[in-house]
Amino acid sequence: MHHADLSGKVALVTGGSRGIGQTIAKSLARSGIQVIITGRQSRETLDEAAAAIHTETGHNCLALLSDAADPEAVSDLYRTIDTRFRRLDILINNAGILDDARLGMISPDRMDHMLRTNLGSALLNLQTASRLMRRGKRGGAVVTISSIIGLRGNAGQVAYASAKAGLIGMTLSAAKELGRDHIRVNAVAPGFIDTAMTEHLDEKTRQKHMDSIPMGRPGTPDDVANAVCFLVSDAASYITGQTLGIDGGMVI
Repeated sequence: MHHADLSGKVALVTGGSRGIGQTIAKSLARSGIQVIITGRQSRETLDEAAAAIHTETGHNCLALLSDAADPEAVSDLYRTIDTRFRRLDILINNAGILDDARLGMISPDRMDHMLRTNLGSALLNLQTASRLMRRGKRGGAVVTISSIIGLRGNAGQVAYASAKAGLIGMTLSAAKELGRDHIRVNAVAPGFIDTAMTEHLDEKTRQKHMDSIPMGRPGTPDDVANAVCFLVSDAASYITGQTLGIDGGMVI
């Protein structure tokens, strides 16, 4: 895919040290974008991810330890980006956790943590990033990683589905609010994607997922990254407020 229109731009990928986030960061770096990845796990994991991105793409990647759901950390993060680069063109809201629990079994603390980590973090980053994008008057593009579960729901994932559906409402509203500033806001809704998050599943569950996918295979992180790269590129310059399913036709 041709991404030449992206070089010189600055992109932030939250939760970019592994899984889908890291693959998106690599794809963006390949197209000449200055990529910043954040994570809250460990400095070491982040540095390894940044090194891997550099090795595979030939482009530098800045790794910053930062919790996407912590308001102070987020505000510091964008201050750092502003100081270092004086601009932000792309935000990929990817940080999140998968937490399955039956409705009757979710403690209030766990529910709060789930909503803060998956929905609150994206809202916070969108709010702060859009200020920086607006100030630069160059516009910008935001892509948030939702889920097929946010669109269709799934038993045993009520809290997770609530957060992922919330991201779609956020995307629709922000697209309307930020359009005049030439900031486009879209979401992708992956189906069953092969990552570290899904490798713990037993064979029976895995087969059940496969049976529900007409294309007969799980998605790959690249399937998601390709769609994200399209949505932030100038090829998508008239697309905003959309949620693109990346699910192989999965029925859930």
